[in-house]
Amino acid sequence: MDSIKLIEQEQLKKDIPDFKPGDTLKAYIKVIEGTRERLQPFEGICIERRNTGINESITLRRISHGVGVERTILLHSPRLEKLEVVKQGHVRRSRLYYLREKVGKSARVKEKKLEEIRR
Repeated sequence: MDSIKLIEQEQLKKDIPDFKPGDTLKAYIKVIEGTRERLQPFEGICIERRNTGINESITLRRISHGVGVERTILLHSPRLEKLEVVKQGHVRRSRLYYLREKVGKSARVKEKKLEEIRR
């Protein structure tokens, strides 16, 4: 195996949950303020998941005080402390860019029913 791939394999996180675009995720990100370090949660709908391996990233979107906020997070970054799935959404696309133009109730994603999750 290539030496670069070996090093990348060691750096990959093992505790990433199984999720898809459309799911609502809560990401706990380490924020350094001066000499102190704290965890900042960011909860939003996953609108895209791109790349593979060490370069894998997700984009989370939420509405904060009437303004759409998106945050791109590297999944295998040491700054990402924890990632948890809050709700599973039911969508038929892998990129949910159309949510950027939606406002209010039309910006919601259908939630998966319990029967669909068990399958």
